[in-house]
Amino acid sequence: MARDRTELLTVPEVLEELGGISRRTFYRWRELRNAPRCIRLPNGELRIPREALNAWLEELGEGAR
Repeated sequence: MARDRTELLTVPEVLEELGGISRRTFYRWRELRNAPRCIRLPNGELRIPREALNAWLEELGEGAR
């Protein structure tokens, strides 16, 4: 039985997808709670679910509300 797996992106992958923003900017957005939902792995690394990134980008779209 195959399980559907959510694509988990690394921080560098998200930075690249967002047009090359800096790591500092991303972490500042996290401090301000303005970043997409992240998952902290047991080793301390962050992963961003693809669906969370897409939903976050959709919320940012002009006229989305």
